[in-house]
Amino acid sequence: MKPLLLSLCVAALSVVFAFGALRAQQTGWQPSPGHTQVPIWPGAAPDAQPAAGPEVAKTTGKEFLIAGKPVIGVSNVSRPTLTVYSPSGKNTGAAVVVFPGGGYTDLAIDLEGTEVCDWLTPKGITCVLLKYRVPDSGPAWHDDCKCNIHPKAPTALEDAQRTVGLVRFHAAEWHVDPHKIGVLGFSAGGHMVANISTHFDRRAYALVDAADKVSCRPDFAVAIYPGHMLQDTTKEFELNPGIPVTRHTPPTFLLQAEDDYVDGVKQSLVYYIALKKAGVPVEMHLYAQGGHAFGLRRTEFPITGWPSLVETWLGSIGMIPK
Repeated sequence: MKPLLLSLCVAALSVVFAFGALRAQQTGWQPSPGHTQVPIWPGAAPDAQPAAGPEVAKTTGKEFLIAGKPVIGVSNVSRPTLTVYSPSGKNTGAAVVVFPGGGYTDLAIDLEGTEVCDWLTPKGITCVLLKYRVPDSGPAWHDDCKCNIHPKAPTALEDAQRTVGLVRFHAAEWHVDPHKIGVLGFSAGGHMVANISTHFDRRAYALVDAADKVSCRPDFAVAIYPGHMLQDTTKEFELNPGIPVTRHTPPTFLLQAEDDYVDGVKQSLVYYIALKKAGVPVEMHLYAQGGHAFGLRRTEFPITGWPSLVETWLGSIGMIPK
């Protein structure tokens, strides 16, 4: 992602959460009644950094609305959790681990998190929402140096690997088919999708317990307007070498708008080409309009119908009934 576009990204989401377009603010985030956050680590998380402050959930005001609604952002996450949302319809056995976006600075926990679970669970899919560590748990733009900062340890990837392993380890208990566990993410969360899709052969941390001995490879992957897919240099069209695609990368669905002013359409294109070259089944949908950070909220653009495309694709790869 180019610095100018990253600056716009910060203006679009992360800075909105950080610099006051806020209507309400509360310490911490809690899911809706009937759902419980579960810590993904039995003790301190690996490579834990001193907390920047208490976890805070912030709601945007009228200065920043998506489809006429505010967005809840969560910052200073030092204790990552998962929340299981069980199917409300007939259980297909499929499960999706959801990675909200937010530039590895904050998490758009409703727009790209709980609202995804509201869509998936009536379809018979178990939704597992990951509240992963931020800030600086993955590549992030910093205004002070006008540069991308890459963390010493990929703590967001650690959280993602741990969570997929936990879902597979608890598959019988959570009524999940261990061969139908996928990942879905937006923006920075889309980068996480690609990251875990290409880094599953070994954990990025020292093994903790039996859950870390099962595979953390996703069975399928959905990346919506992903970022950080391009080489972080002056080269115009080269895949980020931190995303080493092989033939073992899981089947992937990509979606992006061509007028995305934050993560340009090249982000998806370069990943698509790499997947095709490796012989990985991949489906990509590009739309002329839609911008960035639209989530599942209905807009006037055709791209707003993307969830039905994902459902059809999941049926075509055998993850849910057609």
